[in-house]
Amino acid sequence: MENQELFYRLALNLVNGIGPVKYKKLIATFQTAENIFKQSFKSLKKTDLLTEANADAIKSFKDFNSVEKELNYTEKHGIHIRCFDDATYPQKLKNCLDSPVLLFQKGNANLNAQRVLSVIGTRSFTEYGKKICEELIAQLKPYHVVVTSGLAYGIDIIAHKACLKHDIPTLGIVAHGLDMMYPRAHMAIAKEMQHQGGILSEYFSNSPLEKGNFPSRNRIVAGISDATIVVETDMKGGSMITADIAFSYNREVFCFPGRTIDSKSAGCNFLIKKLKGQLVTGADDIATEMGWKTSAKPVAVQKELFIEMSDEERKIVDLLRTKESIHIDELLMLSQLNSSQVAGAMLSLEMQQILMVMPGKMIRLLGT
Repeated sequence: MENQELFYRLALNLVNGIGPVKYKKLIATFQTAENIFKQSFKSLKKTDLLTEANADAIKSFKDFNSVEKELNYTEKHGIHIRCFDDATYPQKLKNCLDSPVLLFQKGNANLNAQRVLSVIGTRSFTEYGKKICEELIAQLKPYHVVVTSGLAYGIDIIAHKACLKHDIPTLGIVAHGLDMMYPRAHMAIAKEMQHQGGILSEYFSNSPLEKGNFPSRNRIVAGISDATIVVETDMKGGSMITADIAFSYNREVFCFPGRTIDSKSAGCNFLIKKLKGQLVTGADDIATEMGWKTSAKPVAVQKELFIEMSDEERKIVDLLRTKESIHIDELLMLSQLNSSQVAGAMLSLEMQQILMVMPGKMIRLLGT
């Protein structure tokens, strides 16, 4: 992306009242952020995407100095800016409607790694939770995963440290700009992670650290991953929020069970009870559920051909031919079919042994 367009992308992100959904629709309508700022008030209002207050906020925006400062800061500190329509933006997160329009990244983490897991849990962990988390990370080593978490006290930092110990790439997703670190006690770990993963944020440098940032951060933790693993949590807190978001994104949620009398296992037990999380006892369970341990190859079938397909079925098959596998949310978006059409076509194709639905709501053609 050219620097001038990036400049206007950052500026649009600072306009009051322009959230992620509206931002993406504006880019789709006007092609570039620069074009948006060059539109007349009347033209902006005419789109029906914006209220009068939105259009006025864009036309009256003057804080371009903050944009210039941010670009200078990111360049000086080796921070990469990932826009929602860049190839380097995490594809799994892109499939979430409310995903951030911009991400700031320090480090060398592959945001589009094939296998990404979020490992989360309570800040006030027990020895049981600590032991489970450390053992889980060690067991994940053979599966070549990237592990994400929130760099918070408790299970988060235990997971990050265990990843560093076992040479597993790990990505910390923070609720503030990359000019600071909260909590400060994790500054050294965060620096070490930049050589074996990285730090990711949706916030500009010098952004205030506000309470509402943490639930927003949790949607990135949930959306960037194939599955979320809840190690230990009470009934309330950030881990339960993240698990609910992951469930709403059609991601797999895995939970370690605990005794009914242990408050720090109450959240995990509740998620399992409500069928929002699958009970697991280790990495092998997770790998099995995610289809990472399947050795048997699907039987190849003749897809060219002699099978009569509806227009919807043909569209889905054509899309699947372009990728090894595709998430159901991405399939809905790319096919431009409604959910009922996709569900019906997929059921028919699955019965004809043309496609298979894998764990994590991923879909692939048989024989590929």
